[in-house]
Amino acid sequence: MDKIKVLIMGAAGRDFHNFNVFYRDNPLYDVVAFTATQIPYIDDRKYPAALCGKLYPKGIPIFPESELLSLIKKYKVEEVVFAYSDVNSQYVMEKAAMVNAANCSFRLMGYKETAVKSTKPVIAVVAVRTGAGKSQTSRRVVEILQEMGKKVVSIRHPMPYGDLVKQKVQRFATIADLKKHKCTIEEMEEYEPHVASGKIIYAGVDYEAIVREAEKEADVIVWDGGNNDMPFYQADLVITVADPHRAGNELTYYPGLTNITIADVIVLNKIDSASPENIQTVRDSIQKINPKAIIVDAASPLSLDKEGDINLIKGKRVLVVEDGPTLTHGGMKYGAGTLAALKFGAKEIVDPRPYAVKSILDTYKKYPGIGVLLPAMGYSDAQIKDLETTLNRVPCDTVIIGTPINLKRLIKIKKPSVTVNYSLQEIGKPDLKDIITDMFKKKK
Repeated sequence: MDKIKVLIMGAAGRDFHNFNVFYRDNPLYDVVAFTATQIPYIDDRKYPAALCGKLYPKGIPIFPESELLSLIKKYKVEEVVFAYSDVNSQYVMEKAAMVNAANCSFRLMGYKETAVKSTKPVIAVVAVRTGAGKSQTSRRVVEILQEMGKKVVSIRHPMPYGDLVKQKVQRFATIADLKKHKCTIEEMEEYEPHVASGKIIYAGVDYEAIVREAEKEADVIVWDGGNNDMPFYQADLVITVADPHRAGNELTYYPGLTNITIADVIVLNKIDSASPENIQTVRDSIQKINPKAIIVDAASPLSLDKEGDINLIKGKRVLVVEDGPTLTHGGMKYGAGTLAALKFGAKEIVDPRPYAVKSILDTYKKYPGIGVLLPAMGYSDAQIKDLETTLNRVPCDTVIIGTPINLKRLIKIKKPSVTVNYSLQEIGKPDLKDIITDMFKKKK
C-alpha cells in the first residue's frame, strides 16, 4: 500500500512534536515537508536527519507557509496537519478550506493522541491565550510542590529556533545555561524566571527524550505550556489560565477552547485589573463549556524592583517594553509595563514606532495592532541589536521593562529604567495548594 503523503504546518514547536510522537517511525505515512509561520528566521531549513529516525535519512525540508499550495501540488500531498496555536477559529477554518479546495484532507491532532506518558506525576499548566499569566501560575505550582517536599522539574513548551540537533534536550539550571544554549529573548522570558529563583527547567525538540531525562531528577513534572497549546504529556492535573482582559477568546481561539474543555482547574487571572463585566463573561463561558472545572480566582499584582522606582514613572514620559509574543501573535494591546505606567502615574507613553529600525520596523508592519508599545523581539543577535538601537532612539524620560527577563543584561539602555515584576496571588478557597494536595491524596 502506498504511503500517505503528509505536510505539517507549524511554527517550530507542536509540528516537530507531532512528527516525533506519531509520524517519525510510522510506515503508513511519508512526511514530505514542514511549513513555518509566526516566528521569523525558521523557514528555509531542514528538520535534521539525526532527529528524523530511519525513515528519513535526508531529513525533511521546512518552507515558508506562503508556499503551502505550491508544495501540495509539487509533493502530491494528501493530508495536511495543522500544528501551531494561538490562532482564532476562523483562521483555522480558512486554512482548512484552502487545503480542502486543493483536494487534501485537513487534520487537527488530539491531546491524548500526541501526549507522552511520564513515569512521574504530571501537572500541566496551559492557557487560553498567550500572555494570560501562565508563567506566574507555573512558578506558583512549583513553589507549592517544593513546600510539600517534592523534587520538581519543569518542562517548557518548545522554542527551538537554533541548531535543532544540539537543542534535542536542553537543561537550564543557571543564567549561564541561557548563554550556553544561545537562547533567544523569547526563550529567556520563559526560562530565566525559573533559574533565577533556583529552579530547574528543561526544553528542546524531542519531548519523549526530554521527559526521560527529567524523570531522573524529579518526583513531579510540571508542564509549562506555551502559546495556548495543549499539553505534550498526559497530565494528572490540567490547570488552564483564562484571561478576562480578552473575554470571549476562551470560546474562539484554537486550541484555547480545548484547554478550557480538558481542564480540571481554571485559574481566572487578572481579576485585580479586569472589568467586572469581562470577568463575568469568562465565568459564563466556563460554566457553559466545563461546569465541572474548579475555578480559582487570582490576581497578578505588580511591583517594582525598588520602592524609589515609582519616582522614575510618576509624571514622566515613558517608553514601555513588553513581552514580544504577547503583543505579536498573542494580540494583547498592553501588558505589565503598560499597567505599571498607568498605576504609577506616567505622564505619557511615548510612541516608539517613528524611531523603529530594520527588523523592529518590520515587526510593526506585520503586527500593526501593537500600537505605542515596544515588543522585546530578539530571535537573533541582529534583531537584539535592532531592539537596542530602537529603544535608545526614543525620546523619553524612563524605560519601563515589562518583559520578565533582565533586559539590561542583554542590551545597553542609555536612559533610566525600571523593571516590573508580577506573581500569582490566589483569592479565596479552594486555592492551588488545596487542589494539588488533594490530587496527591487521590493518587495514593
